[in-house]
Amino acid sequence: MQLTLVAGLAGVLLGVLAALGKVSRIAPLRWVASLYIWVMRGTPLLVQVLSVYFVLPAVIPALRMSDFTSACVALALNVGAYNAEAIRAGLLAVPKGQIEAARSLGLSRWYTFIDVTFPQAFKISLPPLVNNIVALLKDSSLAYTIGVVELTNIGNRIQAATFQPVPIFITTATIYLLLTTVMTQFSDAVERRFDVEGKLG
Repeated sequence: MQLTLVAGLAGVLLGVLAALGKVSRIAPLRWVASLYIWVMRGTPLLVQVLSVYFVLPAVIPALRMSDFTSACVALALNVGAYNAEAIRAGLLAVPKGQIEAARSLGLSRWYTFIDVTFPQAFKISLPPLVNNIVALLKDSSLAYTIGVVELTNIGNRIQAATFQPVPIFITTATIYLLLTTVMTQFSDAVERRFDVEGKLG
């Protein structure tokens, strides 16, 4: 859960920045954002986790991190790329008429984005963002490959000590299922709340 929380929050921030970069009028920003999204979505998460932990410190020794921090960075970079596409779709779905109306009322580009564009885009993007976070919870199991003591890692240790793989891995899978179910129920409640507020507005 700690991996999911830290990487999920960082992934949302990265997603917003990458989405803004991809819709930017500044070509270099578009290129950097597109390259980031292309690489992160086009390579396996396991390779990304191992690269952050082993390859990055070998290339830049100053970036050597703990196993937990490395896992958080890799997971955040990965989910951030998927979040970026969801948020970009939300930004493009906001009616241009509302933006033009806000500008005609004298709002600057910044206030138009903060008060008009982004709230609507975030609401539109919320379902895929939540799905990405739920997927992140399951993907966090890959952190065991670099020694992070998380649920799958603990399951492996108990299985090695007891030689009872069936009950151990059934229990591990059940815990993941319960956690994802709770998160899905919570996300459904948030979506319903946003929908009610939108109708009242």
